[in-house]
Amino acid sequence: MTKDEIRALIEAGMPDAQVTVRGDDGQHFEALVISPSFAGKPPLAQHRMVYAALGDKMGRDIHALQLTTRSA
Repeated sequence: MTKDEIRALIEAGMPDAQVTVRGDDGQHFEALVISPSFAGKPPLAQHRMVYAALGDKMGRDIHALQLTTRSA
């Protein structure tokens, strides 16, 4: 899994999001996801939205993802 694949998955699942993903070792990634859909939601709910966009890739193909979320 690459950072570009992760970004594409998140963008496909959350079309209104601005997504930046870093990580070059294929194992550890950092993502910043900014979305108006996060407005009024606590951080845990925001993270769940991102994990839902990643589907079964999370924990299987993506081993470590440090996630930062913000509403736009």
